Amino acid sequence: MDAIYLGLFGVVIGFVLWWWNEYWYVISLKFKCLKSSTKLPPGHMGLPFIGEMITFLWYFKIVRRPDDFINAKIRKYGDGAGMFRTHLFGAPSIIVYTPPINKFVLFSEDKFRPEWPTFELTGQTSLSSVQGKAHTRLRNVVTNTINRPEALNSIAVLVQPHILAALRSWARMGKIKAKFETQKMTFDIIGKLFMSKEPGLLQYSLDKLCEGLLQGVRAFPINIRGFAYHHALHCRRKLEDIFYMELDKRKLMNEDKVETIDLMDGFMQIEDDDGKLSDNEIVDNIISLVIGGYATTSLVSMWAIYLLAKYPIVLKKLREENTNYTKESPGDYITAKDVVEEVIRMANVASFVFRKAVKEVDYKGYKIPKGWKVILFLRYFHTNPKNFKDPMHFDPDRWNEPAKPGTYQVFGAGQRLCPGNMLARLQFALFLHHLSIGYKWELINPNADIIYLSHPAPVDGVEVNFGKL
Repeated sequence: MDAIYLGLFGVVIGFVLWWWNEYWYVISLKFKCLKSSTKLPPGHMGLPFIGEMITFLWYFKIVRRPDDFINAKIRKYGDGAGMFRTHLFGAPSIIVYTPPINKFVLFSEDKFRPEWPTFELTGQTSLSSVQGKAHTRLRNVVTNTINRPEALNSIAVLVQPHILAALRSWARMGKIKAKFETQKMTFDIIGKLFMSKEPGLLQYSLDKLCEGLLQGVRAFPINIRGFAYHHALHCRRKLEDIFYMELDKRKLMNEDKVETIDLMDGFMQIEDDDGKLSDNEIVDNIISLVIGGYATTSLVSMWAIYLLAKYPIVLKKLREENTNYTKESPGDYITAKDVVEEVIRMANVASFVFRKAVKEVDYKGYKIPKGWKVILFLRYFHTNPKNFKDPMHFDPDRWNEPAKPGTYQVFGAGQRLCPGNMLARLQFALFLHHLSIGYKWELINPNADIIYLSHPAPVDGVEVNFGKL
């Protein structure tokens, strides 16, 4: 009899836990929807406090089929208007996974604002965090500093010696882990561009701190020792200390009229109607751009090595095109644009981005509640067969035709389009050019499993035998 009571008690507890978030977040909203002839997006809010994080981690970390997180919901609830309700990263959320609703969210700045789960890591005054006039101002600063044609030309000159030095060192080593080596190469370049620093102990420290910070950007925000978010906060504070010290040095150098031209100088020198940027704005935006450039460029470079090794026909074509161009115009540097875009599409470095509904929003009969997070599942745009034929096949020729509108979202859109996208594309194009015309490599573990958190990468770090042609 005791066993029966215990069993019934367990069933009751399970029932309460399963429906707790539904009662807490949804019931009152459903009554509100009845008055406006709208309804909440389909879905389930998961367990108390943790929501559907276990399901999310199951698809991303255990079975390693991240797209099935969305596919399972489509099978259960149907396509709907391209969104589901859930509870992720500690908050009630709406998942968006189709181009029309994605465009609606990205281009409705009055309704949705950027809302990373971890603003403490990205910086309260960084470009990714601020709104309205402050965002427009910072965006103009970044654009003027790194996206002007003359700035990109100067960057191309600075970047290539570091790329060539890295490739030569890889050939001398013979066997490398591309994930580690592309991180090192990227950070050497970032150190030069952002602070005029050459490779050394400081660069190594910054590299490790940025890697630790990145591990916490998409982690559950638990500030307890042993969790990724806690370690990321620690790394963030150390990065701030380093950049503030560098900023103080620059101020003394400027007093002595010693001129250094890099991104930090650019931020310090820019002045508009609102004056110069504060020290806090400079440091926040330097860290934000370093983190963004570090993750995107290094991981895309790693994926290029992996994918070109898996698809030798593509590598052969890329090598021929670049070799022929070099013979005809030895002073110029280009690469096949299609390869660049296809690698970036398949790498999916930014699987999703976050917004927050600042007001109650109705969309095609569905209500997005005020204060809820909106998670734009960008990865699914690039891996959905409805958007790209045979999406998991590496096929640069698909870019002979433009992608369907709204399906290619690797750098975002609207006012929040990544301001460093031209810089990232340029650096990646230069890397592909020198890699393809001068070197050969083969995967040691061609069937290595893929991990997807915090960023997608083969589990072996892309081990390759590497040498000169």
